[in-house]
Amino acid sequence: MVGFIEKHELWSADQQRQAAELLKRIEAENIRNIRIGWGDQHGIVRGKTVTAREFASALKSGKDFQLVTAIFDTSNHPIVPPFGAENHLGIPEMIGLPDGVLVPDPSTFRVLPWVESTGWILSDAYFHNGKPCPLSTRQILRQQLERLAGDSLAMTVGLEFEFYVYKMTNPRLAVEDSGYPPTPPDVENIAHGYQYLTETRGDEVEPLYSMLQKNLEALGLPLASLEDEWGPGQCELTFAPLPAMQAADAALLFRTAVKQLCRRGGYHASFMALPKIANAFPSGWHMHQSITRDGENAFMAAEGAGTDPLSELGMHYLGGLLAHAPGTALLTTPTINGYKRQRPDGFAPFKAAWALENRGAMLRVIGGPGDDASRIENRIGDPNANPYLYIASQIIAGRAGVAGKIDPGAPSIAAYLSDRAVLPGSLMEALGTFQQNEVLRGELGEAFHHYFYSLKKFEADRFLSAVTDWEHQEYFEVY
Repeated sequence: MVGFIEKHELWSADQQRQAAELLKRIEAENIRNIRIGWGDQHGIVRGKTVTAREFASALKSGKDFQLVTAIFDTSNHPIVPPFGAENHLGIPEMIGLPDGVLVPDPSTFRVLPWVESTGWILSDAYFHNGKPCPLSTRQILRQQLERLAGDSLAMTVGLEFEFYVYKMTNPRLAVEDSGYPPTPPDVENIAHGYQYLTETRGDEVEPLYSMLQKNLEALGLPLASLEDEWGPGQCELTFAPLPAMQAADAALLFRTAVKQLCRRGGYHASFMALPKIANAFPSGWHMHQSITRDGENAFMAAEGAGTDPLSELGMHYLGGLLAHAPGTALLTTPTINGYKRQRPDGFAPFKAAWALENRGAMLRVIGGPGDDASRIENRIGDPNANPYLYIASQIIAGRAGVAGKIDPGAPSIAAYLSDRAVLPGSLMEALGTFQQNEVLRGELGEAFHHYFYSLKKFEADRFLSAVTDWEHQEYFEVY
């Protein structure tokens, strides 16, 4: 019988070949279980663990999966009534919460080094009628890469993540702590911090870094550096450049791996931008990006061609990133907490400015004429941003800049003092700029644009309805 994948022609010839080879590998290596993962709207991996026999079936017919998870906010609250006859998302296939189908992508298979005889694979979400789930963010990035390919271009991305690791002292698993969201764990620092890049501080956390390096390299991730960052227990890991989709998949796997490995070792890893922990310093996700044509860096300016650090295409792409920075903020910084990074002279930008080799600017241009490593580093990202949406937002804005020949203007010298547009300072402001951006609406499609706006507005409304510690301390006694 023809399976779901063949019936709907969901795999390329390469994927069909990879699937056949994968079955042989699973048998030869005696792999018992496979985790079929799906990157949800928040950039969190959800999925099912199946036996090797069941996985063989999933390579023909996919794996049933409850796509109700697509309507959850970060704490599993549904943003629309889950059992209504209709809802404002306008997606009839979602009514009544039927199963969808996860279709594994054979090119993403890995063997997990920290779990015995267990594989891991990413998937794409489909409805039973064979249509892609329009809420699947990996599909959003795929569409943007296809449009870029239509211009005979491709994208290369370098990942640079900051995050915290703490020693867990109490996981807070008492019944009264198990709400949604649950009570955060009790933790203590693994190092004092605030001796940036000193070898002694780095050596204090070397056992942790060695454990992470061993496992991340065993996964095939192209780890480049492990650095002691600014705050206590703050880490920075960087990776060699990858094609855009591979980079997004790697970001998803990396964050998942770090959290699992640390938990198993008695640590708590958090990609939250600014934890409410004494002396914490904000973390960011700095994305290095360049556009290629026929394998060559299309951002590289020719030597002697002028004073611009990037090619004409690169400068217009830069202009697009700046022009659409307010609108893309919801995709690059999708959490309430992420906006608390923005401080004057705090290494996190709050204006849409660019500069040469200047870490105060949102966009740091690296390289120059004749340098085939010429690229743009976007320093705005929230470490827990959805990688597919963060990268897609850059393509959308950059392509719009190229199409409109947008001039990025002169580079900023003092980025925090420059006369440039101020970026959204909160998730609520970012909702407004996202809603008003017609380029994003057109590129993402009305259904996804409305869905993501609704998802993040639900989160913002929950926050605004909560009474914070600050409010209680500020007003309860004095009034």
